[in-house]
Amino acid sequence: MRKTVLTWILTALALSAMSRQVSSPDGKISIRTEGSGYAIAYDGQPVLRLSEVGVLTSGSSGRPSFGKMRKNGRVNVDYHMLSGKRLHCTNRANEYCCEARDAQGRRQCLVFRLFDDGIAFRYELDGLRGETFKEELTTWHIAEGTRRWMQRWSDAYEGFFPLTTTGGGNNHRWGYPALLEPSEGVFALLTEANIERRQSASCLYNDRRDDSYRVCPDADSVSLQGEWHTPWRVAIIGHLSDVVESTLVTDLSEPCRLKDVSWIHPGVVSWVYWAYNHGSNDYDIICRYVDLAVALHLPYVLIDAEWDEMKDGKTVEDAVRYALEHGVKPMIWYNSSVGWINGAPGPKFRLNQPEDREREFAWCERIGVAGVKIDFFSGDNQMNMEYCIDLMESAAKHHLLVNFHGATIPRGWQRTYPHLLTTEAVYGAEWYNNVPTFTDRAAAHNATLPFTRNVIGPMDYTPCAFSDSQHPHITTHAHELALTVLFESGLQHLADRPESFLAQPAQVRQLLSALPVAWDETRLVCGYPGDVAVLARRSGDTWYVAGVNGNDEERELSLPMPFLDGKSVSVQTFADSRQKDSPWLITTTSVLPSTITCQPRGGFVMRVKCQ
Repeated sequence: MRKTVLTWILTALALSAMSRQVSSPDGKISIRTEGSGYAIAYDGQPVLRLSEVGVLTSGSSGRPSFGKMRKNGRVNVDYHMLSGKRLHCTNRANEYCCEARDAQGRRQCLVFRLFDDGIAFRYELDGLRGETFKEELTTWHIAEGTRRWMQRWSDAYEGFFPLTTTGGGNNHRWGYPALLEPSEGVFALLTEANIERRQSASCLYNDRRDDSYRVCPDADSVSLQGEWHTPWRVAIIGHLSDVVESTLVTDLSEPCRLKDVSWIHPGVVSWVYWAYNHGSNDYDIICRYVDLAVALHLPYVLIDAEWDEMKDGKTVEDAVRYALEHGVKPMIWYNSSVGWINGAPGPKFRLNQPEDREREFAWCERIGVAGVKIDFFSGDNQMNMEYCIDLMESAAKHHLLVNFHGATIPRGWQRTYPHLLTTEAVYGAEWYNNVPTFTDRAAAHNATLPFTRNVIGPMDYTPCAFSDSQHPHITTHAHELALTVLFESGLQHLADRPESFLAQPAQVRQLLSALPVAWDETRLVCGYPGDVAVLARRSGDTWYVAGVNGNDEERELSLPMPFLDGKSVSVQTFADSRQKDSPWLITTTSVLPSTITCQPRGGFVMRVKCQ
């Protein structure tokens, strides 16, 4: 009898332990209940802690108290992208659910998905009766002393990711993504995924305690009826390579909603604004950038702001016609007219109303415009999110590619709407036009972005400037060239002047002419945020390896690339010359180097052709 009772007790304890701790399919990531929150571990090491969870609506009668986790089953993800860091994406997760019910008997479910490369969770509510969202209780505990790279929130997400170890100070609002190093060599990147209609995007606030970061959705006054859920709250977890190579944001997003995607083609774009802020109202300047696209065999040219004020009797239709006659696909710029309006460039107020938007996009399609760049949104509120979805759906009807500028970060829309090929939401090369700050900070910033902003989606940084804009750059030529590979963007806008590109050696021009912008796979070779970043991206049987040195001192970099071991290769390397009369050192060899020396604020590109 005693043996039977003991067996029952041990079984009950085992079942209790199982209900308190769950894990990813490979067992590396686990979550266990801890008070009213949850503790997250990687390989047994504590990584993150959710100190509180739950959602309140205007009809809530108290904070939800969630029960034990129950397993919903396995989630297997398998899909194809048209652009991005990996074209064929697969992932797997164990899904668990905890339930809470309020005094009216309405259900709130906390759904966890534990992937091999991170976790995601969202709240699913039902029985809603015309209520509005009130507050999310989700709070991440980030201990003081934890190394982190976090950006102060702004509606355009154009800021730096400085290394700090504290959340103290005057700023208490933080944007995604937030990169943490909770223990040496183990990282977690916080963000969110899959914004849908009736939802706003969120950010982090630590206004109550320095170590407590609340998830705070932006304004959302939609009346909620029946069922509703939040976006996914996401933490990519593992080593730096796990973070950089992860596709978790799109893994969690809705599948492609377009029946026909044959018209969507990523590509490189010649871009006027960096050198000529008002160049798009000048027909002759636009023609020079069309001619550059022809010379470099680029598929696209962007006609930027103020094309509605073109000088000398010309119109944007003249510029579009010139591009099409020369085999270049034109894209044009619009002001969203919800953010910066007064004093801002135009055209304005052409997209806000459905009937105006339909008329404008139909005109674009009729005259041969290939895509639209839409600028100056006003933050993360539900209105902006719904407006972006309206814009993407309308653009798709008229076969127009989309580039959002002055906008929020990617949260997976690039899977659902694959004609959204890039988004700004980054402190990029355009800032050389604005203030002198970027000159001294660009190298370290560029070595941080592959581990932060570019992890979550395409990034329209507008790279590769060999000459200077209003304020000088002190990164090397090879560093600038490396950015075209290091930074992923389905539309890669080249920033420099036509004469600067055309003055580069033939090999450099040939590299730009053949530059892929959609990648079969991406690997982190080596690096650390703000120090060094080296990535390898494959297109077909060719690997492009690019690296930048974020330091003011020379660095010798080790280049471990086991995925190329044993392969016969032809390697063309673009590096910095030590000679004052030439910035380039371009070599070709059949041996893959195991190290490379980077000059201060320097970089390199290797094009590795596998035989």
